[in-house]
Amino acid sequence: MTPVELSRTVLHAVRRAVDAGELSVAVPTRAVVAPPGPGGCGDYATSIALQLARPAGQPPLKVAEVLRPHLLGADGITDVVLTGPGFLNISLDRAASGVGLVGEILRRGERYGYADGPDGRVVQLHCPHDLRAVVVADAAARLLRSQGALVRVTAEGVEPAWTSVLGVAVDAVGRAPAELPVNVRPVPAPESADPMSLGRDAGRWALLHPAPHDRPRADDQHLVQRESNPLFRVRYAHARARAATRNAADLGFTADPDPVPATGSDTGTPNGTATVPAPLADAAPQLLAALADHPRVLAAAADHRAPDRLARHLVTVADAALPFLPTVLPRGGEKPSAAHRARLALAEAVGAVLAGGLDLLGIDAPDHL
Repeated sequence: MTPVELSRTVLHAVRRAVDAGELSVAVPTRAVVAPPGPGGCGDYATSIALQLARPAGQPPLKVAEVLRPHLLGADGITDVVLTGPGFLNISLDRAASGVGLVGEILRRGERYGYADGPDGRVVQLHCPHDLRAVVVADAAARLLRSQGALVRVTAEGVEPAWTSVLGVAVDAVGRAPAELPVNVRPVPAPESADPMSLGRDAGRWALLHPAPHDRPRADDQHLVQRESNPLFRVRYAHARARAATRNAADLGFTADPDPVPATGSDTGTPNGTATVPAPLADAAPQLLAALADHPRVLAAAADHRAPDRLARHLVTVADAALPFLPTVLPRGGEKPSAAHRARLALAEAVGAVLAGGLDLLGIDAPDHL
């Protein structure tokens, strides 16, 4: 079960409680699910009970108690625990959820985490005559559009080189009317810095990766191909994921996220008893958690006009993927097995998420690095 599917399951639980007369509320259009906070447990938590408590005229904990049995009856959910004032902490069937997550990412490709269509929002972004502000507004507009919003970007000034070098795009330039104040104003880059000297990819990363209230650094550290450079780690993880697909093709096998046995006739060894890569949920739990969190990160980055959240999330995905990727292909005398096909599917999911995320930041994701 993916986070999007779990959100729908939570809403279905609310609907069943309403239909049964246990709650008297309007079913919301959206249920937020996210990794549990401090004091939580399980795979995901939702505050839907707190959201419904006031319209239901009941304490949040009582609403959560009403919803719990409806969630426990859903496929793919193994446990629901109530914590705090009424948080529902949901545990999933890890094997099934991992397979479902990877399958969903492969189906959606680089658009995994995007809204299904326009949501009716019209957003106006207006920024000052400042390089970083224009780049942040450009990336924020990309994120908002990915979440279904119609976006118009205006700036009080844009230099031609900003467009030709860093690829920024605005819909209009000039002073806006008084009723349209500046609403994108990150801390500018130091006057001594020259992000455009880094080129499009490193220059945009240097301006987008720091939080808006942090002053960005625009030095050659963004160009070095070392682990100390977060942009390099993200692009290197993407290139390694793409290389796994090419190398697997040379070995004659393709991706398949289906569950795999730990031993048996499909282990890729002559006697069928050798140790093989574990099922997805056991092989890379942190990586699966980071991939599952991608839609939430995109939505939050769009809502807060904060592309830095996406940039840092891509670093998290890359850092979780890099130890995993060397285990994808068969080693030594192993033959390609179901386990290898499952791991290749996870590697391809990593490639899709990293490529899609970098594209939203306006940064290239090379297949070779």
